Amino acid sequence: MDFVQLKDLRHNRFHWTRRPAKTHAITAVIALCSALATPTQPLAETRSHGDTLRLRNWQAPATLNPYLSAGAKNVEAASIVLEPLARTNPDGKLVPWLARSIPTLENGGIAADGTAITWRLRDGLTWSDGTPVTAADLRFTWEYCMAEGAGCAQAMKFDGVSRIDIPDAQTVTLHFDAPRPMPYQAFVGPETPVLQQAQFADCLGPKAQTCSAQNSAPIGTGPFVVKDFQPGNMAEFTANPAYRTPGKPGFDRVILQGGGDAAGAARAVLQTNEADFAANLQLPPEVLTSMQTAGGGRLLTAFGPLLERLVFNLTDPDPASGATGSTRAHPHPILSDPSVRAALSLALDRKALVDLGYGPAGRVTCALIPAPARFAPPQPEDCADQDLARARALLDQAGWRDTNGDGLRDKDGRPLRLDFQTSVNPVRQDFQVVIQDWWRQIGVETNLRAIDASIFFGSDPANPDTFQKFDADVQMFASAFAGTDPGNFLAGWRCENIPSPETDWQGANIARICDPGFDALSAQLAETADPEARAQLVQKMSRRLTDSHALVPLVHRGRVAAAAKDLEGPRLNPWGSPYWNIAEWRRAP
Repeated sequence: MDFVQLKDLRHNRFHWTRRPAKTHAITAVIALCSALATPTQPLAETRSHGDTLRLRNWQAPATLNPYLSAGAKNVEAASIVLEPLARTNPDGKLVPWLARSIPTLENGGIAADGTAITWRLRDGLTWSDGTPVTAADLRFTWEYCMAEGAGCAQAMKFDGVSRIDIPDAQTVTLHFDAPRPMPYQAFVGPETPVLQQAQFADCLGPKAQTCSAQNSAPIGTGPFVVKDFQPGNMAEFTANPAYRTPGKPGFDRVILQGGGDAAGAARAVLQTNEADFAANLQLPPEVLTSMQTAGGGRLLTAFGPLLERLVFNLTDPDPASGATGSTRAHPHPILSDPSVRAALSLALDRKALVDLGYGPAGRVTCALIPAPARFAPPQPEDCADQDLARARALLDQAGWRDTNGDGLRDKDGRPLRLDFQTSVNPVRQDFQVVIQDWWRQIGVETNLRAIDASIFFGSDPANPDTFQKFDADVQMFASAFAGTDPGNFLAGWRCENIPSPETDWQGANIARICDPGFDALSAQLAETADPEARAQLVQKMSRRLTDSHALVPLVHRGRVAAAAKDLEGPRLNPWGSPYWNIAEWRRAP
């Protein structure tokens, strides 16, 4: 069969519809990959060897305030300017950034009873405007995120913080409402950097979303400052004159160009010499290999916790539900049935997806947390196996049958028909096509939607097409967690973190799962310090989520980026932003 792409201009998204069958879906996808792999003629423009670093991120950022969007494209772009107290390096080690050192029990930074952690700022830290960074900025950042009505996307990072004391201008103590054996959440990683109190003082609560000037040009401590920001298009940065390290950064200017697609971003670095670095290159392996032969750059790959997955909506997105659509007030009429979710999972061929979309940059997995290894539960022996017969049997047993012989199952007059959405990307559209075909073979009809990535991962609470609003039945995307401990990531799936109108559709529990048993395990994990016991709890929690089949792991993805052959410094970091050490980047002599 082959497919036609139709754009819905009202919602700025694409629909895919099936034409009469001519070839098997995989044959069509292979042909598409071959076409994409054909080298294109290089553009006349060549890379400037001046002091400008040119970045490509085809998922263009919509905001430079990571507290207003959990989307990686926004968090990563903001990390060029805003910095946290500590970061995780590519080796998985927590390293101090704005802090002098990492607090531990041994050095007295963590209270003996686990109820407090004390951080001390580096000496002489200043904002890019030359004013000093103080502990008051850290306390304000917490107040900003936790203010009622703020719709803070990172609120769970401050989970359990009851108060923050500032005994002096360089010291901040976070107090917890209960012992926290893993207190490295707030102000650790690119999601929770420090904001300048003077700039954001008038942006508390509901005003947070309306402070467009602050959200588009935050004052930071990073190696660059914002010069110009065009949401959904580009961002221009210049070197921070007040940066703390002499001789850095290595560039006077950074241009982050968004838009287009992953193939265009890769081509700009590897073939046409229009860019120096491109991240998130989600492309078929043969496409990247073909581009790399042009000799313009090199590919970087790093495996961490990044997981491509399906998420099933446990609530009804039907527009007839009005403002309470996609909320717990309306259980999903089809996907609330666990047998349907299990059957849809059984119909998948994960090995075929890895081969089709990622090659050596992908691995078969059935684990929600594929890394670090100590947290990954044992893989089921049949993880890679597709079982269409068993999937059909499950649907039969649940009463979903083809009552009129049209190939589509139904029950109580409702057809087994689903809307399946994801972002515009060649690999994801390939996946949609083959998954649609597999589901058709078990009697499920699927309408495919492909939404521009800047919208899908956007932060506009009024837009129905964001992945958190989830105005569909099934969606596909990838995410990871910062650092090497998944406790906070798993806490995101607690009942309290379900997106809703009250939270401006922020919240990590996108499937709308509400499992009191899971919440209890999360509370236990928050109080568990022993590494082995902690790993066992993480495995138990992740299995509970995947056994529900509301979250269906597809591929353990390696992060893939391209760097120009004359660009020194990039170290791809699977635990954080690709720009985590951008101050170290420079042009080779």
